[in-house]
Parts: sequence; structure tokens; C-alpha cells
Amino acid sequence: MNKQLSKNVELKFLGAAGTVTGSCYLVTHPGGKFLVDCGLFQGSKSLRELNYGNFTFLPKEIDFVVLTHAHVDHSGLVPKLVKMGFEGPVYATRGTRDLLTYMLPDSGYIHETEVKRVNRRNQRRGLPTIEPVYTKVQAEMALDSIVIRPFDEWFEASPGVRVRLWNAGHILGSASVEVEIDTEERPLKVLFSGDIGPQEKSFQEVPESPSGLDYLFVESTYGDRDRIDLTLEARREVLKREILDGLNAGGNVLIPAFAVERTQELLYDIGLLLKDKELPPVSVYLDSPLAIRATEVFEGHAEDLNDIEGRGGLFRNPRFEFINRAEDSMALDRIASGAIIIAASGMCDAGRIRYHLKANLWRPQATVLFVGYQVPGSLGAMLLEGKKLVRIHGQEVAVRARIRMIDHYSAHADQQELVKWACDRMPVKRGIFLTHGDDPALATLRDHLIAHGCEAARVFIPRLDETFVLSLKGKINHSVVKARIEQSELYSRDWHNDYASFLVSLSEKLRDQESDHMRHRALNKLRDVLEKIEVEGR
Repeated sequence: MNKQLSKNVELKFLGAAGTVTGSCYLVTHPGGKFLVDCGLFQGSKSLRELNYGNFTFLPKEIDFVVLTHAHVDHSGLVPKLVKMGFEGPVYATRGTRDLLTYMLPDSGYIHETEVKRVNRRNQRRGLPTIEPVYTKVQAEMALDSIVIRPFDEWFEASPGVRVRLWNAGHILGSASVEVEIDTEERPLKVLFSGDIGPQEKSFQEVPESPSGLDYLFVESTYGDRDRIDLTLEARREVLKREILDGLNAGGNVLIPAFAVERTQELLYDIGLLLKDKELPPVSVYLDSPLAIRATEVFEGHAEDLNDIEGRGGLFRNPRFEFINRAEDSMALDRIASGAIIIAASGMCDAGRIRYHLKANLWRPQATVLFVGYQVPGSLGAMLLEGKKLVRIHGQEVAVRARIRMIDHYSAHADQQELVKWACDRMPVKRGIFLTHGDDPALATLRDHLIAHGCEAARVFIPRLDETFVLSLKGKINHSVVKARIEQSELYSRDWHNDYASFLVSLSEKLRDQESDHMRHRALNKLRDVLEKIEVEGR
């Protein structure tokens, strides 16, 4: 294999740089190449389209991949990597492997389903069809590449590269990745945070990692936000109030939830509230085959989870009904009130939650309760922004439901916790890189780290597709290249969002006109503007 290798250690940011999703670091060193994470981009359509493009490297030249955890924005492009020629091992913890056994095939199924829907529309419009990023079968084949590695033990991932995994406290099996890379002078010591969990969280231990590093990579999802510190009992009380308010409003309570960890925490807390009769005997529907499988994985790892000793069985409360079949999911839309429906996806970008939103958003009595971060440009973010009309599956849906948010179920450390975690890793001799955050979060976390004693010149905010030379001394060099997408589209709304908003606004304006004559007149004026733009563009 003829690899083009660097004499130095170089790191290229292929995702989660200036945005929260698509985590992927390409490390090139004198002995080879490897990836830390290989995740899907989520959020706006422009971001998601990056998943369909070619990798900026040759997959067959990658020696190995090490995954921080199972969330698809960190793992979801592994099947594509294998499909395109990667033949090495994918190192992960046992918890991560067990979750990916279901998550990657589910991701492949979603890609296939979404592409079928898009291709039906493209064929009607005379447009070319597209291929899925990967299929369910290809995802199942990629699982054979996963090699389990335990926490707290060094292993040689490839010649000249040693890796150790530390508990990150984010979800089941989540890890921070410590790497030592041989150089002529001495080993280069690097730590990738992965996603860091909060101090107070169900199931997971407090995050831990080593100190005394050369380079530190820190996630920044909540770098500009501090949550009110709540005990698990107080958080459960907040959930109870929101559910009771929603039920008392006379409609259903929809909870868009991430299938892994968030759903299990909700089931656990709702189960306790039902057991203690703090909620009425309400029916709770878990409408996500992936979340159901993930719950089974959590049950299989019960000995690894905190806070559940002696309180088993709460994932299987008699009031819970797990929905697998599509026809049973569709039947839920006939329920107009009095139910709690938990469905994926957590950002409302795909999955069954979109169908339930279509059936409930227009009802003033309904409640949509968000319990996690919403990427800018996602449908969930638009609902939280207060949009009164949204498009789902190409159809306009009025938003009359109550839109609520609980921030206390986040699996991410907040600003103070991130600062403390980073400071506990000191000394960091060379540089700190802030990743996995949007621009406000990155800038704010940088300011707080500097205020806590970090040298400003050593705190970096990399951009997508930017490469840094991780040297042991001297200036830290980096190369700026043209990224695959404009920086403005990583965080802010993209043109697809603007187009959807324009269509919604156009419909509203036309309906507001006094007569069909006025509607024709408005459309003719718009047509004149479009023709003028076309002439100017020639």
C-alpha cells in the first residue's frame, strides 16, 4: 500500500469543527493513518448532504478507527468507510459495540427509507435518483470490523500508536480517547474528550481522564450555557410538572427523544413517578424500534449502570407499551389525548416522531416536550424558535401545540463542567482545540478557559477541513483549505431552510389576499422578480 505519509504528526478536522455533528479526526503520522470517530452530519440539509460525498482521504489507507461512543454523529459513517474499502479494525468499548449492533443497521434502514421517498419525488420531477449513504445490509457487514477494548488498559492499535480508553460519563460505553504516538524525540500525548457527561446523571459515573498532555481536544456543545444544578430527584420533579401540565391541557404529550440513554432515562424516571403514584395511570408508548433494542442493551448492562440497584424492572412498567410495527405506530395517530408518546429522532429530522408531529402539532391541546440539544436548522430547532408553520414530508403543518423544553436531561457537560474538566487535565503543554460546538459555544468556552489561566495563543478553534501539525516544540502550524461547505452553513440556517420558510410565508401571504385577482397579481410580481434575477445572472 503506497501511503502518502507526513514526517510529522498531522491532524485534519473532517467534522464537528464549527458545528456539533460529523465528528471525525484524521491523524497522519510517520507510520500510518487512523481516525478518531467517523460520524454522520446532522441538522440542515446542506450539512446532511456531506454524508453523500466522497471522503477526503482513501479509506483503504486508514489503519484503524477508534470510536468514542455509539451516537451516529460519532459512528454513523463507519459502514460507508467499510463500503469504500476500509479493512482495518474499529476499536470500541463493549457497551458501544452492543449499541452499534442495532444503531448502525437502523441508520442504514433510515438511509434506504429516506432515499426511496426522495427518489419517488425526483422521478415525478424528472430529476436523477440517488443512492443511500449505505444500506442496512452494508451496516450489518461493517459490524464485523468492531474490536472490543476495555477501559483503563493500554493497547497497541497499530505500530507506533498506543491507545487507552477512559470513561467519559456521556452514555453507555462512552469514552475519552488517550493516544500516544511515537516520534523521533518522544511519544506525543494526545487526548480526545469525546462527548463529556455532566456531573449529575443517571446510570453513568463521573467522567475521568489523564492529565499532563501535549494536546487536548475538548467538546464544546454547551460551552456557552450553564444549567441550573439539579439533583436527579429534582429533575424528576420538573419532568412530572411538565407531563401533568401537558395532560391537563387535554392533549397528548410528545417527547422527541434520542434512542440511546435519553429514552432509557425518561423510562426510568416516568416509571418511578408511576410507581410512586405521582402521575396518573397514563399510557406511555415507546414508538421506536431502535430505542426498544437499545433498552434491551441497557438491561443487559444493568451491572454497569449506577442508581438502579434494587429498583429493577422499571424499563418494563405495565403502563409502558413498546411499539415495533409500523401499523401500530400509525394507529397512535388516532389517539387525540391522554397519552405520552416517546419517539425518535430527538431532533425531529427523521423517524416516526415526524408522523406524530403531523398528527398533533396543529392541536392547541397537544404538547411537544424537548429534552435535548437541537442542532440549528433541524425541525426541532425551528419549533423551539417559535415557528408557526413548518413543512413535514413536503406538507405545511400549523404549529398550535404547546412547545416546551427541559434542559436537565442533557448528556453533555455544561460550561462550568467543561471548564473544570479541561482544567483538571492540566498541564497541557502545547495546545487545546475546541470542537463539537457551534460558533457562540466555541467562542464563549475559549474565553472562559483563558480566564481560568489557559494561554490565549494555545487555545484553537479549528474550521472544517483544516489541518494542524501537532509538533512537540515551536509554532503550531496549520493549513487553511477551502472547506466542503461554507462556514455560514455549518451553524446558521442554510438555503434549504430559507426556501422552506419562503414557501410557508408565500402560502400565508397568498391566503391573506382579498381575492384570487390579488393572488394572481402577487404571483406575477414574484415571477417578474425571478426573471430579473435570471437575466442579471447571465
